[in-house]
Amino acid sequence: MKKSHIFRTGALLILIVSIFMDISCKEVKKEDSQNMESAQMKAETMEPFFELSLAQWSIHNMIRNDSVDPYTFAEKAKGWGFTGLEYVSQLYPPDLENNEYSAEAMNAFVEKSNAEAKKHGMRNVLIMIDRQGNLAVSDAAERKAAVERHFKWVDAAAKMGCHSIRVNLAGSEEPEEWMANSIDGLSQLATYAKDKNINVIVENHGGLSSNGAMLAEVMTKVNMDNCGTLPDFGNFCIVRSETGCAEAYDKYMGVKELMEHAKAVSAKSHDFDEDGNETEIDYARMLQIVKDAGYSSFIGVEYEGNVLSEEEGIIATRDLLLNAAKKVK
Repeated sequence: MKKSHIFRTGALLILIVSIFMDISCKEVKKEDSQNMESAQMKAETMEPFFELSLAQWSIHNMIRNDSVDPYTFAEKAKGWGFTGLEYVSQLYPPDLENNEYSAEAMNAFVEKSNAEAKKHGMRNVLIMIDRQGNLAVSDAAERKAAVERHFKWVDAAAKMGCHSIRVNLAGSEEPEEWMANSIDGLSQLATYAKDKNINVIVENHGGLSSNGAMLAEVMTKVNMDNCGTLPDFGNFCIVRSETGCAEAYDKYMGVKELMEHAKAVSAKSHDFDEDGNETEIDYARMLQIVKDAGYSSFIGVEYEGNVLSEEEGIIATRDLLLNAAKKVK
């Protein structure tokens, strides 16, 4: 065979191999691009690892200042894209507080709330209880009386199909006293609630309850299955001053410490930047902590800002939660 013919044949083979490799590389790149697009589309359409509930406190100005009927809560929450309801006891004064929380008033509250939730296909998640006495007060008789004032709310939560009542641990400001009082008060209340299949959950809500390590230790020492926490992303001010917070607890560490005992989670928000992120709370970081703890139930939106309207703030917080969830591994 002539050398020129061999050269041409070799060149042709090299050309064929080169074309084949070029086509293969393009196919691989195309496949990689398609996989990336598929992954991105999946992330964008993927359901979050939690369900969305709305804390009624998010519309407290509507109720108190704009005369919005608190019993429209279910309708409003449904319209804003939520499936769960977190009631706030202090937002029903005409029916409850003004009637001294009589049995008749409580029954009316339960019946109306249940009817509205059913009408709009919503789920009653929990009731946040305020103004019923201090569960961590040092006087034993006063503490017992406060515990007993919570009983009617346990009963109401049971009739409404809620899983929990949220309570506060106000009382002593001395750490050792507060710890002992909290354990006793919660143990009494959780014992009553156990037979009703209701959880008693504590929110970090100022004072020593905003010390994540201490509140987690209280839960460990109470050691009851129906007693737990409601970690709030933003309530970690232990001592307040006239100008703001004089002593704050690390919010990320606090949520991590409380998640071990969490039966609900509250996504607090105040203000947002131009990209829709909360200005003081890294939501993606918070949600990673929540997911890493194995939590997959309701996360409640609780907007407390004054720049956006309550409706705008609720929607902004909802959207932030859903967007931040896409960044969680």
